[in-house]
Amino acid sequence: MAENVAPAGKVPKPLTKKIRFGYGVGDCAFTLMTNVESFFWNFFMTNVAMFATEIVTTIALIASLVDAGLSWIYGGIVNAAKPGKWGRYRSWLIMLPWIVPFIYAFQYLKVGQGVVSYAVVIVGAIASHIIWNIPYVANVTLVSVAGGTPEGRAALASSRATWNQLAGISFSYLGLPLATVLGGIIGETYRFGALAFVLGCLMVAGYFVNFKVTEGYEVIESDEAVGKKSKTKSSPKDMLKALVQNSHLCFLLLGDLPKFIIRFVPAGAAIYYFRYTAQNTGLLTQYILITNIGAFIGAFIAGFVAKKLTARNTVIFSYVIMAVCLFLVYFNYLNVWLVIALMSVVQLGQGVCYACTTALYADTAIYAQWKSGVDSRGWIMGLANLPLKVAIIGRALVINISLMLVHFDAKVDPAQATDELKRGATAALALIPGFFVVLGIIVMVFGYRLTREMVVKYQAEIDARE
Repeated sequence: MAENVAPAGKVPKPLTKKIRFGYGVGDCAFTLMTNVESFFWNFFMTNVAMFATEIVTTIALIASLVDAGLSWIYGGIVNAAKPGKWGRYRSWLIMLPWIVPFIYAFQYLKVGQGVVSYAVVIVGAIASHIIWNIPYVANVTLVSVAGGTPEGRAALASSRATWNQLAGISFSYLGLPLATVLGGIIGETYRFGALAFVLGCLMVAGYFVNFKVTEGYEVIESDEAVGKKSKTKSSPKDMLKALVQNSHLCFLLLGDLPKFIIRFVPAGAAIYYFRYTAQNTGLLTQYILITNIGAFIGAFIAGFVAKKLTARNTVIFSYVIMAVCLFLVYFNYLNVWLVIALMSVVQLGQGVCYACTTALYADTAIYAQWKSGVDSRGWIMGLANLPLKVAIIGRALVINISLMLVHFDAKVDPAQATDELKRGATAALALIPGFFVVLGIIVMVFGYRLTREMVVKYQAEIDARE
C-alpha cells in the first residue's frame, strides 16, 4: 500500500507540529552548503587560486549567466515529468541531492594552470547548480502543496525561512573555522573544496528530513491516473500562460530581486570590507554571526507580522527600513561596529522578506490556477529561482567591478589600503544594494496588487470546481 496520501476533499490536511517545526531542516543544510559560495568563492578565486580580477569576473559571469539562463526550466521539469514513487515533488528530494557534494567541491579546486584551471572551476559551478536546482524547486513547491490555506502557507514559509536563517548563524561557526580545520588536515589550498564537500553531504541528510516530515501532504498519483490526465502536470503552453497572464507574478519576480541582492552581494563583499576597510578579518566571524542572528529573528517574526500587515505590506515596510540602513552604512563606513549593527537590521529585514515572498509566490500560483484551470505550482515556484540567479550575477558584477574601479590588487598589504579601496569595498557591501532595495519598494507598491482576500476567494472557487 502506498504511503499516506493527503485527502482529496476540500478541507486541507491540518499541519502537524512535526511539519510546522521540522519543515526547513533541509533548507538549513542547503543554505549552509551554498554559503560556502556566497562568502568564499570569490575570495577563493582572487586570494587562493590567485586568478586575476578580470578572470574571476569572467568565471563568475559565465557560471552565473548559464545558471540564470537555465533557472526557468527546473520548475518545468518538475511539472512536466512523470510523478515519482513518492509524489511529483517529494520524490526529487531523495533522487538527486546525493550527487551534489562530489561535483560541488570542484568549484573550489585549482587543478592545473591557465584555461584548464578556469574550466574546472566553471564546470564544477555549473554542474552542481544544475543538479541541486531541481530538488530545490521541488522542495519550495511543497510550501504550496502542503500549506493548504494562506495561513498554512505562511506558517511553512516562516518555518522554512527560520531554518534557513539559522544556517547563517551556524555558518559563523561552521564556515571559516571548519575550513581552517580541514585545511590543517588536507592543506590550505583545498580547505574550501573540503568545506563544500562536507556541507554538501549535510545537505543530502537535510533534504531527507524534509522528505520525511512532508509525508502524507502530497497526493500520490497512481499509474492509471497519470496515464489519463495528471492534475499536476503542465504543458509548455500552460506554463507560458501561467507567466504571461499573471501580472502579479511578473511584478513579484522583479520586486523579489532586492531580497536576494541583499543576501548575496553583502555576503560576498564582507570579507573585503573587513580585510581592507576595517582591517580586521577576525571580525568577519562575528559579523556573520550577528547579522545572521538578525536574519533569524526576522524570519521567526515574519509570520506574526504578516498576519497583521499582510505579506505584501510586510515586504514593503521591511524594504524601507533596509534602504535607510544601507545608505547609513556607506556614509559611516569607518565606524565598524555601527556598520555591523546596521547590517544586522538589514539582514533582519531580509529574513522577514525571505519568509513572506515564498508565501506570495504560492499565492500567485493559486491565481494562475484560478485563471487557467491548470495547476502549475512547480513551474511558478521554480520561477522564484530566477531573481535568485540574477542576484548571483549581480554579486559577481557588483563586487568585482567595484574592486576593479578601485584598482584592487590581492598582493597589496591590507594595511596599505587606500581610502578609495575602503570606500569601494563599502559600496559593494551597502551602497549599491541600497539602490536595488529602492527599486523593490517601487515595484511592490505600484506593481504587485494581489491581496489576501483575493487569494481566499480564488482558492474557494478552485475547490468548488473540483
